[in-house]
Amino acid sequence: MKTRRLTTAQALLAYLKNQYVERDGVEHRFFSGVLGIFGHGNVAGIGEALQENLDLPYIPVRNEQAAVHLASGFAKASNRLRAFACTSSIGPGATNMITGAALATINRLPVLLLPGDIFARRNVAPVLQQLELPSTQDVGVNDCFKPVSRYWDRIYRPEQLITALPEVMRVLTSPSDCGAVTLSLPQDVQTEACDYPQELFEKRVWTIRRPEPDAVSFERAVAAIRASKRPFVVAGGGVLFSEATEALKKFCEATGIPVGETQAGKGSLPFDHPQCLGAIGATGTLAANRAAREADLVIGCGARYSDFTTASMTAFQNPGVRFVNINTAEFDAFKLSAIPLVADARVALDRLTKALAGYRVDATYSAIIRDGKRKWEAEVDRLFHLGVEPKPAQSEVIGAMWEASGPRDILVSAAGSHPGDLHKLWRTRTPNGYHMEYGYSCMGYEIPGAMGAKLADPSREVYVFLGDGTYLLMPGEIVTAVQEGIKLIIVLVDNHGFASIGGLSRSLGQGGFGTEYRLRAQETGQLDGEFLPVDYEASARAFGAVSIRARDIKELRAALERAKSETRTTVIVIETDRETRVPGYESWWDVAVSEVSEIDAVRASRAHYVEAREHERYHLAGGQEKEVTK
Repeated sequence: MKTRRLTTAQALLAYLKNQYVERDGVEHRFFSGVLGIFGHGNVAGIGEALQENLDLPYIPVRNEQAAVHLASGFAKASNRLRAFACTSSIGPGATNMITGAALATINRLPVLLLPGDIFARRNVAPVLQQLELPSTQDVGVNDCFKPVSRYWDRIYRPEQLITALPEVMRVLTSPSDCGAVTLSLPQDVQTEACDYPQELFEKRVWTIRRPEPDAVSFERAVAAIRASKRPFVVAGGGVLFSEATEALKKFCEATGIPVGETQAGKGSLPFDHPQCLGAIGATGTLAANRAAREADLVIGCGARYSDFTTASMTAFQNPGVRFVNINTAEFDAFKLSAIPLVADARVALDRLTKALAGYRVDATYSAIIRDGKRKWEAEVDRLFHLGVEPKPAQSEVIGAMWEASGPRDILVSAAGSHPGDLHKLWRTRTPNGYHMEYGYSCMGYEIPGAMGAKLADPSREVYVFLGDGTYLLMPGEIVTAVQEGIKLIIVLVDNHGFASIGGLSRSLGQGGFGTEYRLRAQETGQLDGEFLPVDYEASARAFGAVSIRARDIKELRAALERAKSETRTTVIVIETDRETRVPGYESWWDVAVSEVSEIDAVRASRAHYVEAREHERYHLAGGQEKEVTK
């Protein structure tokens, strides 16, 4: 057997470079590079190996968490067909990545994490940054990655790579078990050499499967759809990941069934498609929420039914509602007692379209869909042009951004009040044009995530929409964007704090306590003084970006046009009216209210909360065979 003598780190990178994926006859190199920061846990191992493998690009970031966000954004925009690895030193460098790992796993995105670890040989312990426990020597901070990783392993000996690496790729390329994978790498083991089999480094192509539904469940699903009078599709992120947007379009056009989109599934249909009713759930449109409420059959397609999608289990109120779920993950397919189609979205939709030949919703339902869509589009136009003075409303900022954007441009956001407003209002025109991280809704994702989206397809303009609160968590990644020549258009809304939670706090009767960026007043000793004098424009300029202050919508439009002509990242800062909000549309989200309080407003909110909870439902009998086959 031919062998190559390499260090563990050298062997790891040699393997990663030769991993490819294939779907529908199209082949991609899977790993596009390595992101991270060097420290004493990885500089002599992976750092040295990267110097010998310059064809695997290395991008240094400013924060290890941001590295994982960038990798997640890249994987999401690549429909999970490409990925980055992320490396860190031991200790704080490693634990900085845990938030990113949770985000990747919750969103089912392939990211490989390579945190440095303490010495496997232990004789020099405790090393700098080592966690010590009196009960064992076999636990370190990297064990914290276990619950937020789809696969976790610690490499104590160089030859363990031989069996670990195929498992890494199995998980990263799985359509159902995808998520963060962590290989914990003791710093001494990274530098130790081994005679590896030459076969380990030969090109390997991993096929991305498109599983077929089983015949029995498929027949029951067809029967359930044919028996329904008001069916409704919930399109989730699986539609985009499986590149099933055209299949969904054909299915809806053939049957007349309307579609509501989750945050991850927005863009499954173009906004102006007759069957597209827009966002569903707690941040949904009036048209989609009314259709969902009356639906007698819900067809979930690549959706995991988060509480925002189900409006905390209040969205589907038809007493006889049943569910059909299309999902590659059995775990999601069985939710809500559904008829489970454990299958690829594109395959299942194509097969359903053929099997349902001759079926179409009736004229009355079609008229309701048309009327609801027409009224909603008029509402969006109204919110885009409110004319609020002296500070514009956030919906007007969104309107100006949308009008400036092109059909293929990408909108990236993640946290605060922006996801709710964008889910309702952004008019997505092409697949992956709406890039929202809402599985974890992680503040700080926006800028690094947008860099990942831009790297995935440099031909598409990328707009980043974020607030002052989330900007302050990770502004340093603007430096990385400048360093790598990654052009972003960042619109930074200055609403003096956490406007989203401020609104939620008020709805709970708590008056927005602790959610505004104010000076501590000497008179009261509380944070109720003047607004903090933060100069976001100067901050962005200091990081190397083009920086513009827009005082109104007219100046915002001009700034957006200028930003499109710039060759480097541009940050546009605009102050908005904090209290002019996009309404809710006959929906609800369960946030518990104090059962006992001395505050009158809290007691009133509690009474409303108790009443609203009465509409929450368990869906336990939706997929029973006796109901479907009558």
